[in-house]
Amino acid sequence: LEISCKLFTDDFEKVLTQNYKTKVDLINPPDRPAMEKLVNDFIRQHLAVEVDDKSVQLSYLGYEKDNDAVYSYFQVENIGSVKKIEAVNSILHEVFTDQINLMHITVGGKRKSTKLDYPDKQATFSF
Repeated sequence: LEISCKLFTDDFEKVLTQNYKTKVDLINPPDRPAMEKLVNDFIRQHLAVEVDDKSVQLSYLGYEKDNDAVYSYFQVENIGSVKKIEAVNSILHEVFTDQINLMHITVGGKRKSTKLDYPDKQATFSF
């Protein structure tokens, strides 16, 4: 299972600064490992995934910048066939009460999408 999270850089830096009470620079980090840790910790605290009613552990792969956004990448090992994916996504909820999180899931070539308007944070996808 591969997961990518796309967040606008300025919004992401704002929430990381607020949560961790430290200077955050994801574009030109003076301490890249420290920024990697913040990104990993934050996403893992705000994104939980279950596959076929079993919680899965997200393994952090890293992040990269792309114009005005930052992509963070995660994976889950040893996933066989998938019938259902449930996600709890509260990314950026602490800062933006008008937050909209878009989620796209592709399994076996079938893509399903949903939009979570704050305060909604749960989504279920069945395949």
